Amino acid sequence: MEIVLNHIIPTPLSSIEHRSESIWGNFIELKKGKHILLNASSGKGKSTFTNTLIGLRKDYEGTITFDGQDIKNYTPDNWTTIRQSKISVIYQDLQLFEDLTVAENLLLKNNLTNLFSEKEILEMLEKLGIENKWNQKCGLLSMGQQQRVAIVRSLLQPFEWLIMDEPFSHLDNDNAMLGLDLIDKRCKDLNSGFVLTSLGSSYNYEYDQELKL
Repeated sequence: MEIVLNHIIPTPLSSIEHRSESIWGNFIELKKGKHILLNASSGKGKSTFTNTLIGLRKDYEGTITFDGQDIKNYTPDNWTTIRQSKISVIYQDLQLFEDLTVAENLLLKNNLTNLFSEKEILEMLEKLGIENKWNQKCGLLSMGQQQRVAIVRSLLQPFEWLIMDEPFSHLDNDNAMLGLDLIDKRCKDLNSGFVLTSLGSSYNYEYDQELKL
C-alpha cells in the first residue's frame, strides 16, 4: 500500500512557519516496503503526524491517500478493514489492558487471526527479555516492559505498514535494538514498511527514508 501526503497542514500547526524540508505542506510519498524514520524532539508534532496518518485526527488541510483513495472518505467499516490487515500501530500511550495479563493482552490480539502459536509468541517475548512476565498483569509492569509487550502485540496481525509512535522511549539502547531487530524481521517476512518516530536516536539502523518536521 502506497501512502501519499499531499500538502498536509494540521489545523493546530497552521499558524506556524514550517521548514522547506518539513513533511507539513509538501508532497511526501511513503512507498510500499520502505523503512522510514521520523526523528524530532518532544513536542514537535510526531504524535500529530501518526494520529493523522492512521485516521484518528481529521483536522487538517490537504489530502492523505492510501493507494490513491482519500482517507477522509473512508467509512468506519473501511477503517476496520485497514486496521485489521493493512496497518498495525504502536501507540505512544500503548493502549494495553492494564487489568489483563501479558498473555491475555497478546492472545486477545492473536485470536483475531490465529497467526501464531502460544509458543511462538513466548519466543518473541523471550527475544525481548520478558517471557517471565507472561502471567503478570500489564498494569504492574514497568513502562519499558509494557513497551516491549506493545511491540510484540503489534506484530500479531497481517500488515503492510507498521506505524510506531516513540516505541522505544522507555528502553535503553540495547533493548531498543532488540525490539527493532524483531520488528525488522517481521516486516521483511511480510515485505511491509514501517514508520518509526524517535526522540533523537536512529538505533544504528539503516533506514530507506528520513522525514523531517
